[in-house]
Amino acid sequence: MHEYVGSLHIHTTYSDGTGTVKEIAAAAEEAGLDFIGVTDHNTLRAKREGEERFFGKTLVVVGAELNDKSNRNHYLAFGVEDTSSTRVPAAEYVRAVKEQGGIGFTAHPHEKRSSMKEHPPYPWTAWDVEDIHGIEIWNHMSEWMENLTERNKYQSFVHPLRTIVAPPNETLAKWDELARKRPTPAIGGVDAHAHKVNLLGFFTAEVFSYKVLFKSIRTHILADEPITPTRSKRGAEKAVGTALRALGKGSSFVANYYHGDARGFRFFAETGGAIVGMGDDAPIEGSAKLRAQTPGVVSELRLLRDGKEIERVEADELERDVRKPGAYRVEARLEGKAWIYSNHIRLGL
Repeated sequence: MHEYVGSLHIHTTYSDGTGTVKEIAAAAEEAGLDFIGVTDHNTLRAKREGEERFFGKTLVVVGAELNDKSNRNHYLAFGVEDTSSTRVPAAEYVRAVKEQGGIGFTAHPHEKRSSMKEHPPYPWTAWDVEDIHGIEIWNHMSEWMENLTERNKYQSFVHPLRTIVAPPNETLAKWDELARKRPTPAIGGVDAHAHKVNLLGFFTAEVFSYKVLFKSIRTHILADEPITPTRSKRGAEKAVGTALRALGKGSSFVANYYHGDARGFRFFAETGGAIVGMGDDAPIEGSAKLRAQTPGVVSELRLLRDGKEIERVEADELERDVRKPGAYRVEARLEGKAWIYSNHIRLGL
């Protein structure tokens, strides 16, 4: 497997972001990102303009953030050629994404922010839709807004990375519930816009630049093929397909880079003489051995089955024999701060 690090849920000048794809890709390359996921609102114009390609060493994958007529049920869709009308319900555009062979993730699904009336919450409410592919479990801007208070607002604006604590418990619980029923891959997103605001009538400031947010929530993929920078259109298309296969399967994990470099984290199972990884389904033949490894960093490692903790260690490695069917995943914390969230390994389901 080949590990690559990316940032997802990014808006450009094609919708309500302030950076061009080229500018954002340059910032991503400077931040050391292998790929980014552009998801402008209800448009694939970046793809139409030929910007789904490599910019230097960074691959730009173009999707779209879809929503319904009430501006709820936002869905991050990738691998599609068309977007749906904003007048149709979530069930229709979720199904359309699936029919196109694409993948999608419910964006900031349990948003409840109330600190700014001009920026209302955009939660996911259509949980009865059966074709939902996956979930964005951690969204930087959504959590930043949720945590904003009169007391901490100045500190939050000056240090936008410090106020990001952990994914919402409600989102994690829903994710575990769905993963027990069917494969439900998760991603993390930054929801970057780099809004510019006027201060004191003469000074314009950029709120949370792309470069700053690229130091926050990242999604790592473990790809089945190498992703090699190329100027070839066919090569770029192949690279996009490789990245989307990993994201769509859940061969990936989410990490907050503000707390530490997560490259090298692994979570896998040995069962029936085979090794399976994140995003895999496998039987339990008597028992299975689960193993998690951080990149040589001692942390609080928690192993969960169907959302309930079954093991906790302070170490750089966790090992546990299991016999019960379930959707297993791992969380890692550094000095009490949320750091890594693996995707599930579904055993015996």
